[in-house]
Amino acid sequence: MNNHQPKSVALISKKLHNQSLSKKEIETIINEIVSGSLSEAEIAYFIMAVKEKSLSLQETAYLTEAMWRSGVTLKWAQKVIADKHSIGGVAGNRTTPIVVAICAAAGLTLPKTSSRAITSAAGTADVMEVLAKVDFPSTTLQTIVKKANACLAWGGALGMAPADDKLIRVGRILDLDPEAQLIASILSKKLAAGSTHVLVDIPFGPEAKVTKQKALRLKKKFLALGKQFKLTMHVVLTPGSEPIGHGIGPILEARDVLAVLQQKDQPKDLEKKSLFLAAELLELTKKAKKGQGKTLAVSLLRSGKALQAFNKILDTQGRKNTKLQPAKHQHTIAAPRSGKIQHINNHDINHLARLLGCPETKSAGLYLYKHTQGKVKKGDPLLTLYATKPEKLKAAMAYYKKQQSK
Repeated sequence: MNNHQPKSVALISKKLHNQSLSKKEIETIINEIVSGSLSEAEIAYFIMAVKEKSLSLQETAYLTEAMWRSGVTLKWAQKVIADKHSIGGVAGNRTTPIVVAICAAAGLTLPKTSSRAITSAAGTADVMEVLAKVDFPSTTLQTIVKKANACLAWGGALGMAPADDKLIRVGRILDLDPEAQLIASILSKKLAAGSTHVLVDIPFGPEAKVTKQKALRLKKKFLALGKQFKLTMHVVLTPGSEPIGHGIGPILEARDVLAVLQQKDQPKDLEKKSLFLAAELLELTKKAKKGQGKTLAVSLLRSGKALQAFNKILDTQGRKNTKLQPAKHQHTIAAPRSGKIQHINNHDINHLARLLGCPETKSAGLYLYKHTQGKVKKGDPLLTLYATKPEKLKAAMAYYKKQQSK
């Protein structure tokens, strides 16, 4: 046996044999991930063990704490530090920048740190990177929040829960995001950010990350662990059966976010969901009385105060003058006949966007003209695909045709 083999390898093997891991054993795995003692293959081995054998609620609590304690924890003077997180999996669905802007305009403090995409076309950090700088050391981030009430930053540059970023990077390659790891990833980042009040959005549906049954189980676990870590937490289940917004991909989603905040040709589904989530967070933090969050959220959005707050965040973080133009190679798919759209496969849309180059290529992606139940006439555009390379466009078209022929 190799004497230099990291201790974690035997512990991961133990988990694969369906045995429970102690707090100390989970801490060993996380510390060896952070120190670089584990190779990417060994990290993949751990992700597979978590996926195949799953973790108990207690093991998930150990994992959350080990990930949280492995890096920087931010401290704030304010008593209420708010945060909102979606478990992802729904194409588009770029509610976070809008919710943060509305709540910052209401005077809430939101040090929002986000990850990059794992299984979808873009994460909030991928989209925000189009509009502003997103990677900062923790001291700079605290200065930004002091000036703008909020930030929309990438968590990876802050040294908060560093094991999580390595797990996410390997998880992206495997196209895996196991339940226990998903919970620990979200909660460790919230604890590291110094959050006190957290809203979690769990989209559910046949092609979302979770079914309704799994979403209910996930909600129960989040609330139990939130209580254990003394977080004021609210979990909402939202329909995730189709994409939200028109654009899928970093630049196209940034355009949707701005359209909602500027109140110009905004995607109504994205606006509606963002207002719902903002209202929930305003009520959770007692910025609005029960049942009055929606009125306050609508007023902050319609009056332009949310846009003002968003611009302040961009300017404080370092605004980029990116041309929000999608990639030059494009192809529009038209409706083969007249009728009503019955179904849009979320998973296929995400896969299509990744074939086109998302999230690495910011200008790649697709634009959806219609949603479920939308009426179309023969020849009406259904979606436009965008890629920087003709071969990526060709691969996406081949995938689309294959899925249509099923």
